Amino acid sequence: MRRRLTLLFALMFVVATVGAFAQAPQGAPAAGQGRGDGQAQGRQGGGRGRGPAAPACENLACDIALDWTRSAQLLTTMVDAMPADKFNFKPTDAQQTFAERVVHIATTDLRLLGALGAKTPPPTINAKATSKADALAALKASFAWGEAVIKEFNDAQLVERIMPPAFLGPSASRARVIYYSLQHTQDIYGQLVVYLRLNGVTPPASNRGI
Repeated sequence: MRRRLTLLFALMFVVATVGAFAQAPQGAPAAGQGRGDGQAQGRQGGGRGRGPAAPACENLACDIALDWTRSAQLLTTMVDAMPADKFNFKPTDAQQTFAERVVHIATTDLRLLGALGAKTPPPTINAKATSKADALAALKASFAWGEAVIKEFNDAQLVERIMPPAFLGPSASRARVIYYSLQHTQDIYGQLVVYLRLNGVTPPASNRGI
């Protein structure tokens, strides 16, 4: 009798659990998986310091535009967090200043995306900016221009072969050129994080309070 009751309660538990999962909203984490799961929270809510979750995309053009926008937000927010009097800071004499590294992102993006054949004219930026205001303005201008350029191309055009800067070979797809630019930007982001940390500044994307 006791064994039958045990089996009955076990069966009731299974039925109740299955019912709970069936009624859970689509995309909601299962019970016991939501708390303390930073990776899951990153997918659901954008991750600490990274802003809200990204909207859904259904094509390559949307994917690239979204990645560009989020990269721009990540970089401009981080650069803005550096105090104005630290833009001439450099970790060692052999390295560039913070301002020079920031402007390097802008000038590189202008060169790379300039090969895509877009109609939107590039902005005029101060390639030798040293102040926070000028360096940040150059960065924002290059990102805004890049966003406009990327929106000119559909999926078919993004995979077309073009003549890129020589170091990328004799030909490359537009998508590859754009993602090389994003890869380069993320590389510099990693460098600039060190600049901030050495000055006691926590990069916004690493701020656990956000």
